Formats: sequence, C-alpha cells, structure tokens
Amino acid sequence: MVAVLGAPVEMTAECVKTNLLGLTQAKLDEFFITLGEKRFRTQQIMKWIYHFGVSSIDEMSNVSKVLRERLKSCADIRGPEVVSTDFSGDGTCKWVVRVASGSCVETVYIPDGKRGTLCVSSQAGCVLDCSFCSTGKQGFNSDLTVAEIIGQVWLAAKSFNSVPAKSDRAITNVVMMGMGEPLLNFDNVIDAMNLMMDDFGYGLSKRRVTLSTSGVVPAMRRMIGLTDVSLAVSLHAPNDALRNQLVPLNKKYPLKTLLAAVHDYMSVLPDKRRVVTFEYVLLKGVNDQPEHAMQMIYLLKDVPCKINLIPFNQFFSSGYERPSNNAIRRFQVMLQQKGFNVTVRRTRGGDIDAACGQLVGQVQDRTRRSVRYRDQQQKGSEAELINVINMAS
Repeated sequence: MVAVLGAPVEMTAECVKTNLLGLTQAKLDEFFITLGEKRFRTQQIMKWIYHFGVSSIDEMSNVSKVLRERLKSCADIRGPEVVSTDFSGDGTCKWVVRVASGSCVETVYIPDGKRGTLCVSSQAGCVLDCSFCSTGKQGFNSDLTVAEIIGQVWLAAKSFNSVPAKSDRAITNVVMMGMGEPLLNFDNVIDAMNLMMDDFGYGLSKRRVTLSTSGVVPAMRRMIGLTDVSLAVSLHAPNDALRNQLVPLNKKYPLKTLLAAVHDYMSVLPDKRRVVTFEYVLLKGVNDQPEHAMQMIYLLKDVPCKINLIPFNQFFSSGYERPSNNAIRRFQVMLQQKGFNVTVRRTRGGDIDAACGQLVGQVQDRTRRSVRYRDQQQKGSEAELINVINMAS
C-alpha cells in the first residue's frame, strides 16, 4: 500500500519504478510524502546512495524491513551501464557508459596530486559542432537524465573506493566539460550539480563544481538565483569573425552579448573573489598569433578572470594542428605581462583519447552530421589519391 495525497492506494504490477538516483532533496521529499513517510527519510536515503554508494535498497540497514519492501515495490537505484574502462599511462581513467537512448558517453577522471577532477558529460553527442572538437563531429542523440549525469559521479566514486565518503576522497572537483553543451540540457544539469554540492549528496564546494559553456546566453542568465557554481566559458577566439568560424554559436550570441551575460552571472555571486575561467584552445596558425593575444588582452581587460590555454589535441581529419611549445609560451607570456592569470593545460589521457576535445563515445546520431562528415572525409581521401596518381603518371 502507498499513500497518495493522504489516501492509501494499492500498488499495481504495472507500476513504473522511480529511480532514486538523481532525485534532489525536494523531489525525494515529494516522493516520500506520497508514501506517507516523514521527510527525514530523504536525508537517510540520500546518505545511503551518495555517501555509501549502495546500489540495492536491501543494503540500507537502518531502514525498517517493512519500508525497504515498500520501496523495492516502487523504486530502485539505477546507474548508467559501464561499457568499458581505460587507464592511461599518466593515471587518467576513462569510462564509456551506455545511457537510456542507446548511445554511449564518456567520463574522464584526471588525478593531479591531492586533486582529482572528474569530467562529466551532459549529452550524448553535441548540437553545437565547434570546428576543433571531435565530440561535435559525432552529431547529437539525446540529453542525459539527472540520474545519468550524477550517475557518472556515483560510478567513479565507487570505482575508486571513495565510499563510504571520507575526507581524502578521490574526486575533489567535478567539471561539466565532457560531451555536450550543459546549458542546452538546463534543468537536468542544474539538478545534478546541486546534488554534487548537497551535503547529503557529494558535499562538494561551489568552487569545486564548474559548468563550462560555449555561451548559451539566455541559459547563462537563467542560472542566476538557481545555482552559484563556478563558471567557465569556451572562448577560443578574441574576435567575432574568427569565433564565428570556430564556435558557430557566436553568430547568435556574439562576444559583446556573451561577456555581458558573464558579468551579470558573476556580479551576483556572494563571493566577490571568484572569477570566470576562459578556455582557449590554441590552434596552429589560426588563433595563436601575437595579434590574437593582443586582441584578447583588449577584449578581457575589464573582466576579472583566469585564462586556461589548451594546446590542441589532435584527432583524425580535424584539419588543425597543435602549435609549437615556443608559440604556446609566447602567447602565455604576452597575456601574463598584462597582468592576466594564465595557465597552460597539460595534456592528459591522450593515449586513451581522453584529452580535451577528443571525447567521442558512440552516438546514435539523429542529426546525420556524422554521416556528412564521413562523406566529406571520403571525398577528400579520394581527391588526395587522384592527385597522387596524377603526380606519379
């Protein structure tokens, strides 16, 4: 029997079970109210799922047997299915997980001393098609559910034996920088990030949960008041003409509009010491020249920020190359000399295709973009072969 709005209702065989993984405190409160239970059950169950990483209701030893049986009749705990796990020589780990749509997405863990960063996906594929990103070439299939997003953290924590929760846990930071544009899956991403920060979830500091966006301006403004996670913006070009080529979304939300939205979000955060991070993939001969550094200095001169330079990570038929170390260093020094805090991201997980921009998964593409790219690559290969034959004849 369950109580809905105070009235007892008989459970039926056709009852669709509720996945407890991914329910926020508010939604779990609602769930237990429908069962006629007190709200304290919410915190009790959340501790079992996130602090202890249980996957079975039977493992919840301080919950009465009667309630456990009632829960099993209408609820369960379902994380994403792990298809494969790969370990890099540098300690990076990549999981390929299958989601409900049938597509597979990738999650990457990067250890760095006492810091362990988990890079989480929000979509199967990506709509945006940034020209230098292999994920975009896979097309798009679906948004991930809250359970599929927070489930990546849940799986990783269990994999590293970080449950029960402890002070020296493996995952200290989470970044929404995996497959997909997080702000195009707004509600599910916000709920998942809030679970990451919830004391009865993973209890991560708002400084240690970062959302990375290519600049979906209306959604950036919508974030205000709903969350106060750290913000990272995929910049990649210091002027609109070049950014239109690299990040097509810029045609809809150009730099002036994007920076205004960044200012509005950052200005309402209670901690005024926090700054936005600008991510900038360096592409040889494209956006790595001294004039680009000077344009960037002018563009960001009034924006409290940190700049993260990311040397391009090669993937098949990308058409781009990684700049030389000298060019990367020159770009960094020019920015630093003007007072900017600039880091160069060290490439990690390249031997297992887990580096930034390399995540591809297995996307059942609804956009047919992946087919178009394969056709273009095939035509390019055929043209190159004809040229070689002509030169040899």
